[in-house]
Amino acid sequence: MLPLRYAVRNCFRDPARLCQTVLGSALVVLLMMGAAALTQGMSSVLANSGDPRNVILIGTGSEESLQRSEIPDKAAGIAGATIPGIATLGGQRAISPELHFMGYIQASEEGEVQTLIRGITPGAFLTYPEVTLLEGTPPASGEFVVGRRAWRTLGVNPDEIAINRTLTFDNQSFRISGIFATPGTVMESEIWANLQDLRTITQRDNLSSVVLRLEEPDPADAQLFTTRRLDLELSAVPETDYFATLSRFYAPFRTVVWVTASLIGIGAVVGGFNTLYAAFASRIAELATLQTLGFSRPAILFSLIQESLMSSLIGTLIAGVLATQFLEGLVVTFSMGTFTLSITPIVLTIGLVSGTALGLLGSLPPACRCLLPPLPVALRSGS
Repeated sequence: MLPLRYAVRNCFRDPARLCQTVLGSALVVLLMMGAAALTQGMSSVLANSGDPRNVILIGTGSEESLQRSEIPDKAAGIAGATIPGIATLGGQRAISPELHFMGYIQASEEGEVQTLIRGITPGAFLTYPEVTLLEGTPPASGEFVVGRRAWRTLGVNPDEIAINRTLTFDNQSFRISGIFATPGTVMESEIWANLQDLRTITQRDNLSSVVLRLEEPDPADAQLFTTRRLDLELSAVPETDYFATLSRFYAPFRTVVWVTASLIGIGAVVGGFNTLYAAFASRIAELATLQTLGFSRPAILFSLIQESLMSSLIGTLIAGVLATQFLEGLVVTFSMGTFTLSITPIVLTIGLVSGTALGLLGSLPPACRCLLPPLPVALRSGS
């Protein structure tokens, strides 16, 4: 085998080519890590948004969209009085009648932004124990409470959704009475309003859903209730199943992200073929001389692969540093809300594998091609 210092010396022989290879590898690996963090973050936030003890009573035929669902207003009272096993906190049953509406909110002079507005009652804070009111009070009439990530959805600065600031909805001003947090869920991007206010503005006398929090994660009683009360036209969907369905809905988007990143990676590998072939082709006579000195072609091939791997792994290291500095904690907005990118060990592993694959796949074809000519022909190529 050739000594490692031979590969190191040749790696730094052409600084321009080295910079080109390192930067190209860094960009591709950074893109692959970004794609991994994006898909992982979206899947994670949808998975964490469901509570196994919560059951959603939703309109039959609208099991995949709360915005399209319509159920009778009386469903909340009937369900609360009929379904056994509903959790009780502070003497109150954890039942949350809700209205979901995609409305246009104006938070600045730049215009209106469409976002999810959820009409709630105080029971929502019993049904969603993960919701923490960071400051302020629940929404009374004429007030909103907003998720701490809602500023991203609205496209404004965080200080524009502070307590006592106003948001405009349907030409009416609503005071922000509170800020809430639900770490790792899509709720952090929502705006919550008083249920009666939202029903009045949207001119709806029905609900979108009723969310029940059970003592045990068993939806059988709720599902039995919906089969007995056919007049209400309800379906009982565990909250985890609802968000699992949403996750499957966004699966094609995640696939497109991976396909796009892979195509760019393939383009980088093909470009690497040309770059490395030009570099190796100029050294055909040198490689033939090594053979005359007794080094085998596999040993020379391994040394050439080492050169390529060094440059690609340097690029991978740079990509890892850039990802941890600029992608970690980045908040991304999508139609359901927002999620945060996290550079986890899995993401770093994907980056390392991508960088290694770039070094291997980019070097094998040009290296093999340069070692194919017979030894006499290769020796004369330098003359």
